Amino acid sequence: MDVATPLGERIAYYRRRRGLSQVKLAGLLGRSESWLSQVERGVRSIDRISVLIEVAGALNVPVTELSPDPLIQEGPDEHPAARAVRRVLTETATLDLVQESPHGRTPDLEELRAQAGRAWELTHASSYVELASLLPDLIMDSERATRRLTGDDRTAAFSLLADVYQATAAAMAKLRQVDVAWVVGDRSIEAAERAGEPLLAAAGVFRIAHAFLSGNRIEDALRTALAAADALEPQVATGPPELVALWGALNQVGAVIATRASEEDVARERMRKAEEAAARLGEDRNDFETEFGPTNVALHAVAVAVELGDAGEALRRAAPVDASRLSVERRGRFLLDVARAYAQRRKTAEAVRAIEEAEALTPEQVRSHPMVREMVRDLLRGERRRVNPELRRLAERVGVLPNPQS
Repeated sequence: MDVATPLGERIAYYRRRRGLSQVKLAGLLGRSESWLSQVERGVRSIDRISVLIEVAGALNVPVTELSPDPLIQEGPDEHPAARAVRRVLTETATLDLVQESPHGRTPDLEELRAQAGRAWELTHASSYVELASLLPDLIMDSERATRRLTGDDRTAAFSLLADVYQATAAAMAKLRQVDVAWVVGDRSIEAAERAGEPLLAAAGVFRIAHAFLSGNRIEDALRTALAAADALEPQVATGPPELVALWGALNQVGAVIATRASEEDVARERMRKAEEAAARLGEDRNDFETEFGPTNVALHAVAVAVELGDAGEALRRAAPVDASRLSVERRGRFLLDVARAYAQRRKTAEAVRAIEEAEALTPEQVRSHPMVREMVRDLLRGERRRVNPELRRLAERVGVLPNPQS
């Protein structure tokens, strides 16, 4: 079958090959015949990988037969930032085996803190190219600080190292480098424990859950996020604000993961807990770089509605949101969720406009994300007449159509 064959036609082809009627296949999927008919005719899209996997299972075909470019997958080319981090992780593993000169320069903690702050700024801005030049030396110097400093300074160095590894894990998760994000997330937990900071260690678990989510390891992601949230819950009533914020953030990502797992009741319960945490705080915060607070909860409620396929609810919740105080990365992701809602309603112009707004904020995030390419490809399939010129130019920029200028 040609790679350009629309998803709906692929489903219809394999359904007929299996000898299934629309009524029978819809029943196997727990969906209505009308839903399946709309999907096969291209009127309705499937933009949740969990649903695509269910359809492939019912048809007894690999998911790649239905969508050669599924919603979440790693690209064939590793990003320079990921290559740089892989290389330095190998080097740091040998530090304890190498006798360093006692006259070597001991890294300055204040300088390292400033660089760690910059790493988080670049991560939140999705500026991965610049991160590729910053992270290797920062990781190596932070590791050296834990070996050369003593007493309270050494404890502080471990805390700093945990923060550096968490910034790295967040960036690697966004680049869908699951194995790298998992390794540095685990290292951050170890460093936080050596610093005597259990909440910082829990924040490392939050990063690992995001890494699993980005790699579509849904079962691992859900188990990781919910176990950490449940471990913190007994302390929420009397705990400090940063504990409440971290508990809320873990429930928030748990809700998103649960929608991917088609666990709608779990998703709604976890969003309720995230909303409870935000209400307790009463303000937007950024404990452990989670950006947790009422605004981020509102953004995630939009994401959950989109994942559940309720475009109307997503757009209703998105309308009053003012995300201007959050990072550009978070605002860009919010706009992509809005675009997905418009795409579900086949409102091409509105979807393209939302993607373009996100692209203006975080071009690296938008142009490298498989979800964006799949959404643009689906919008192109829905254009029955002349293709919207803005959509065509967007498709060229994200690599769905060849760029005539390249």
